[in-house]
Amino acid sequence: MKILERNCPEIDFQPSSSVCIQDPPSLATEAAAQVEVSVVIPCLNEANSIAICIDKALAAFHQARLSGEVIVADNGSTDGSIEISERHGARVVHVALRGYGNALRAGIKAVRGKFIIMGDADDSYDFSDIPRFVQKWHEGNELVMGNRLSGEIKNGAMPWHHRYVGTPVMSAIVNLFFGAGIGDVNCGMRGFTTDLYNRLGLRTGGMEFASEFVIKAAKAGARTAEIPITLWPDKRGRPPHLRSFRDGWRHLRFMLLYAPNWLFLVPGGTLFLLGVALVFWLLPGPRQVGRTVIDVHTMLFGMVFALIGTQTIATGLFAKVYSYTERFSQNQRSLEGWLKRVKLEAGLVLGALLTIAGAAGIIWVVSKWVSSGFGPLQEMRAVIFSSLWFLLGLQVIFASFFLAMLGISRGTYIGDYESN
Repeated sequence: MKILERNCPEIDFQPSSSVCIQDPPSLATEAAAQVEVSVVIPCLNEANSIAICIDKALAAFHQARLSGEVIVADNGSTDGSIEISERHGARVVHVALRGYGNALRAGIKAVRGKFIIMGDADDSYDFSDIPRFVQKWHEGNELVMGNRLSGEIKNGAMPWHHRYVGTPVMSAIVNLFFGAGIGDVNCGMRGFTTDLYNRLGLRTGGMEFASEFVIKAAKAGARTAEIPITLWPDKRGRPPHLRSFRDGWRHLRFMLLYAPNWLFLVPGGTLFLLGVALVFWLLPGPRQVGRTVIDVHTMLFGMVFALIGTQTIATGLFAKVYSYTERFSQNQRSLEGWLKRVKLEAGLVLGALLTIAGAAGIIWVVSKWVSSGFGPLQEMRAVIFSSLWFLLGLQVIFASFFLAMLGISRGTYIGDYESN
């Protein structure tokens, strides 16, 4: 590795070839200058590479004539990373609570710039790209994502299952669920305005912080741009903190929990429609499909599918009201309108009608059974059909009460009548 002389910011760096070591600016000069860009680097035992990242960031500021600062959010390093960071001109924020997201949140809390750029401390991302991110910000973008897939991934920089499976699949899910339109949602180098970050209210403390950021930015309607970047082999000299399957599941889990429509309403609605269709299809009598005769046993399964689907839909509605009242999501105008229009009484009336209709059918079947002297029950189709509506009605009634209780407990009076 070539070590360049001090005061060498005019040189264009390559991550694998050179490092510029600068004298740290004086505290008086740093305090006097108005910081425009803040670089936040989460760090946990990165003594092999943290200096390289800091020097590149400071050199990029100098080359682009930017007023900037570098903040190292240290998560408990014991290998000298803290001392190295301070010696090379970074401001160190000590973060006791472990986790990628916790480190970043603490570091971001300490920034003084209007635009923040985050990147890893292992020199896999080139901080010489800072001016490119800033340019996109100056063009009016609130979030600027690096895209490794449209840029270049050097040999050995990314495992094959991350490159061809994990990242594309996660990106596709985020785009499908939330309409983010991002090609590389897992990219660890990204820039964003301080104002956007403050609006998002990020909460996660682990690796899923990256997904939470993109999802909430998409839901908030943030103006977003992507730039192709190069991913270099890291210089950490130790196994990565990232655990592929554990952290991949954390990302996926957060996406599902943040998308009640896809987690509950879509599968619940599918089960309900499938179950009701089977019940109605088999109500007249057995059906023959090829050489197979489908009879009352399949109709019973249809009833079970419909009931499970209804319960899943109800759970999805509970989740949506909870996420709304806890302000997990923003721009929930459709949900707000639904909450104002739908009243507890409407659910109770619908549930009561279904319950009465089902009970009437059950009473009719039981009366025929009694009149036959409790012989073999010949009306199993009618029993299943009537029981379905009876049980659905009860589910609707209890779900309506719970939705109303959930709203009251969270200060959201669902369908409450306005006082005169």
